[in-house]
Amino acid sequence: MAFVEFRDVCKIYQMGEVEVAAVSGMSFDIEQGEFVVVVGPSGAGKTTLLNMFGGMDSCTSGTIRLDGQEVSAFDEKQLTYYRRFDIGFVFQFYNLVQNLTAKENVELASQICKDPLDAATVLEQVGLAHRMDNFPAQLSGGEQQRVAIARALAKNPKLLLADEPTGALDYNTGKQILRLLQTTCYDTGKTVVLITHNQAFTAIADRVISVREGKAADVRVNAHPLSAETLEW
Repeated sequence: MAFVEFRDVCKIYQMGEVEVAAVSGMSFDIEQGEFVVVVGPSGAGKTTLLNMFGGMDSCTSGTIRLDGQEVSAFDEKQLTYYRRFDIGFVFQFYNLVQNLTAKENVELASQICKDPLDAATVLEQVGLAHRMDNFPAQLSGGEQQRVAIARALAKNPKLLLADEPTGALDYNTGKQILRLLQTTCYDTGKTVVLITHNQAFTAIADRVISVREGKAADVRVNAHPLSAETLEW
């Protein structure tokens, strides 16, 4: 059994009298500890896939499993615990609490978890040992995204979801964040799923899931992923 399994997953939204299939019969597997890139154009179904991955939305039909749990069968209470304990989120915009320091932002997430990591230790791991007591407004965009990654990691999640994490960053800072995510995956054994529209990012993935028209149009394993440091786009 794979660590993550999607089996014939569909998501249909009712828009008045019209049904819109955002995801239609999507199937793929992800193994534990992989760095995965989900790539596709706008409207392909990436955001819907992310929402179902993260327990923020449920599928209309099909089966979603994570680490042996059938997430697609969870009720609302179970989905709340799933989001709280099993999933770490990193978004394009950092969503930090502005009146809390970097360390306090990370501690805020760790307070709701069963087995959190130490906030100071995780901030040190992402290169921010010297910025723990700074507020978000005192940090650069790249540093704020590092805090957001530390916050997600401090939850000690089974799965780290990163939604266009370089979208608000300049080229060089974006490369640093990609390198951090890739290194985090390999150093900690966390399964990392990166959602992007940028085809160039597929070169650094262990597994690439190409999404088109609500389907996993192509799933391939990259035998020799590049280091994010060498990536050009």
